[in-house]
Amino acid sequence: MIRLVIVIVCPLALWGCFALWYRAPGRKALRILAVALWAAFSLAILLALSPPRLAPVGAVFAAAFCGLLLWWRRLLPSNDRVWADDVAQMTSGSVESGRVVLRNVRNFDWRSVADYTQRWETRSYDLDRLRSVDLIMSYWTIGAIAHVLISFGFNDGDQVAFSVEIRREKGEEFSAIGGFFKEFELSILAADERDVIRLRTNARGEDDYLYRLRIPVAAMRSLFLAYVEQANCLVRAPRFYNTVTVNCTTLVHQMMNHIVGNLPLDYRLVFSGYLPGYVHQVGGLDRRYTLQELRSIGRITERARISDRSPSFSADIRRGVPELL
Repeated sequence: MIRLVIVIVCPLALWGCFALWYRAPGRKALRILAVALWAAFSLAILLALSPPRLAPVGAVFAAAFCGLLLWWRRLLPSNDRVWADDVAQMTSGSVESGRVVLRNVRNFDWRSVADYTQRWETRSYDLDRLRSVDLIMSYWTIGAIAHVLISFGFNDGDQVAFSVEIRREKGEEFSAIGGFFKEFELSILAADERDVIRLRTNARGEDDYLYRLRIPVAAMRSLFLAYVEQANCLVRAPRFYNTVTVNCTTLVHQMMNHIVGNLPLDYRLVFSGYLPGYVHQVGGLDRRYTLQELRSIGRITERARISDRSPSFSADIRRGVPELL
């Protein structure tokens, strides 16, 4: 019985340490103190476990952990913080007579990660002109992890990309572990491709790939409007980002599943770098080519770096990528 209690207490104690480290109020010194006190308390509980004291000691830990959970549940997301410049505004949209007006479309001019000119714009898009949807994968570390962008193309040459982002506060750095512990709010940004792609390829040195999605025009419209609705929802009611359950991949899957239905769950929805293989498997990419051929054709990193600030950036990065038939 004691072994069972230890098996229960250890992961709960560890979870409490992470929760306090990422979300305890105050400066770093106070967070270290909170973690140290919780760890010492948990260790004392483990050392005190013995057959005659199992019930009372277990009850003490249960009560303390319930108190920690009560504090945890009271941590609510907010749109009212001092945000980093690149997520300082939130995209929202309205639809009237087939035309979508997007407010706070990001169009920064990135000279480097730390040197940029801020621009937030209002742009209008005619849904009747919507003709393409592209999946853009941006890799910065291992092949299993990538950031997912969805870019919508119109027959007048306009492109607008949507990015599901963590909403960092000023001075805050991304942490995959922190993403499990309510460290970041969620944000959906609409952006100019010369902003959101150039930031990754030209400023951050990431490696980007573009895949044309094979979906009906009606589904394209529905997906575009789903992004707008999700963005509006976040303006009205903020949500926390979660590294696994609410991120740049799972949110797209949820929206597409609502539109087309019956999309299977798959490990590649968690390991986002492998998402193109999942999309290819369910018939969402060009069937004339293998996945490896599409990856080779769709590597836009060098084209983006060469095009840089060119007004034809969107056309330049797609040069050589065949149109869907």
